[in-house]
Amino acid sequence: MTTVRIVHALRHNRPGRAPDGSDVPDWRLVQRLIVLADTVPTKDGRHRAVPLWLRVWGYKELLGRLGRPAADAEVASGVLETAARLLRAAGTAVNVVDIEPASDDVPELRWDTVTARVGLATATGTRPVTVSAEYGLALAAVAGAPVRVPDEVMGRLAVPVEGEDMLAPFLPPADAQPPGRPARRFEPRNMAFTDGLDYWELAGSISDDGQPAGQDYSCAAAGPSAVLAAAVPEPAGSAVLVQAIFADDYRGRTVTFRGQLRTTDMAGHGGLHLAVSGAASESMVTRPLLDQGSSPATPGSSDWTWHEITVPVPGEATAIRFGISLTGGGRIELRGAELTPAPPGTRE
Repeated sequence: MTTVRIVHALRHNRPGRAPDGSDVPDWRLVQRLIVLADTVPTKDGRHRAVPLWLRVWGYKELLGRLGRPAADAEVASGVLETAARLLRAAGTAVNVVDIEPASDDVPELRWDTVTARVGLATATGTRPVTVSAEYGLALAAVAGAPVRVPDEVMGRLAVPVEGEDMLAPFLPPADAQPPGRPARRFEPRNMAFTDGLDYWELAGSISDDGQPAGQDYSCAAAGPSAVLAAAVPEPAGSAVLVQAIFADDYRGRTVTFRGQLRTTDMAGHGGLHLAVSGAASESMVTRPLLDQGSSPATPGSSDWTWHEITVPVPGEATAIRFGISLTGGGRIELRGAELTPAPPGTRE
């Protein structure tokens, strides 16, 4: 088996494919491109990458999870994150996810030609559980578990890729990265909320009784802004509405997150949120917090006001998380969001 990494989870759709390879016009079968690349380069320094096409219909939240690093402890309140926490509490851990083709001669890796076998490590040994590829990959991303592809599949379907643009071999030329564009692979997405809350995630702290506080809060997109609000009169804990990206292209620099905030009857604390975390060790799934910052808004109600935070991104950073936070009642809104790195070679 070849260990691979989820290099890209791209919102580039193509029509569904029938078993004979023809297009399926049903819009519900539109697929999204996932690129899996080996972790060890070949002798000539190139990587092998294989495309995996997954369904969008009914799996939007799962597929969006693939484009973000594993969640930090304080925001691990999603369904998959909660499942991983419950498994660990029960003495079970996700230790590997294997992509399994339906047969040895599948023409491509696709939602209807592969499944995922999840290895669950228990006190009595490892138990395999077969799930859809969508669930398997999303669970691996949350749990920080390795993903593997059969060697025969990599040898037959993977293509060699030079450089870091792993998407180029699998997209039409017009969609590939233009020549001369700065090689920043992990960009913030949907910052104007034109696609609702795609790529954004609501999460909250965990209370003393083990319940996620995020259930006391709600979020929504309202035109060009996002809203984080208390859903009950006296909400417990705190919540964040955040987007997370890999830190690879920002290491050794500072990064600035800015945007306009508006508050309504905010009884506690709220504001911009920016955090940088490091890699998880083998003994823990959560990622250590390396640095964070906030730009608090004034309690009560306020009109749109610009806020800004800057934090360094050290060389060991693996993830950057940015958005808005809220503790207590009321609501906070964000618009005009921007995440900007300092020029290469500079630290502010």
